[in-house]
Amino acid sequence: MNFELSYIPSREPKPRSKGLTMVMDKGLSAGEAVQFVASSGEYTDLLKFGFGTALITSELQEKLSIYRKGNLKPYFGGTLFEMFLVRGEFDNYRKMLDKYKMEYTEISDGSIHIPHEEKLRYIEILSGQVTVISEVGSKIKGVHIPPKQWVAMMQAELSAGAWKVIAEARESGNIGIYNENGTANEALIDDIINNVNTENIIWEAPVKSQQAWFIKLLGANVNLGNIPPNEVVALEALRLGLRGDTFYEFLPEEMKKFKP
Repeated sequence: MNFELSYIPSREPKPRSKGLTMVMDKGLSAGEAVQFVASSGEYTDLLKFGFGTALITSELQEKLSIYRKGNLKPYFGGTLFEMFLVRGEFDNYRKMLDKYKMEYTEISDGSIHIPHEEKLRYIEILSGQVTVISEVGSKIKGVHIPPKQWVAMMQAELSAGAWKVIAEARESGNIGIYNENGTANEALIDDIINNVNTENIIWEAPVKSQQAWFIKLLGANVNLGNIPPNEVVALEALRLGLRGDTFYEFLPEEMKKFKP
């Protein structure tokens, strides 16, 4: 903080287990990664190389080093895991994680169909090698997963060894836990938060209105993901009540009389 201001909600220092911000890197250059860490690294916890970009990212080793030196936890998106799996190359995937000294990885099934028990076995295996972040929800438009199934899958994946579980929304924010117009699927989310410890969930929320909605629902220290790199500082301001969307969220009642 550059100066003091009252009624700012507290944030856990890094490394933190809640209030996580997960950023999606869809192709930053090494130079841009340096600039990102300088401007936003303090507020970023996890850095995901989106979908299969790790395969074609230039200066991949250099970028991994930049993020690690900036106290960020880089990992490859779950779609890359699915690309290896559908080709029958799970062992090569594990070797690739070792090659790049990855400490985290994401396991998902948003683009392929595998029995959930099989997915749980992959979580169990990989959790002995790295910290696993799993993802629940389909990336395919029109696929409907009943709320009870969302809850059951999240609970099972955490029990199988996942550190956190991501609630799917894609980078577009109009699928999974959201309706097609980008608004929250409140009935689904209510079922999830009533049955799963929210500290163990990372809610994908690429759009400001979605971020504000979750902060109002679960507080400043909600875990949020798929944040664009240029929106991290703005999100931190949103968490702390430093934007109009959450201006009154953390103020005492007597100050809310100024609300228009």
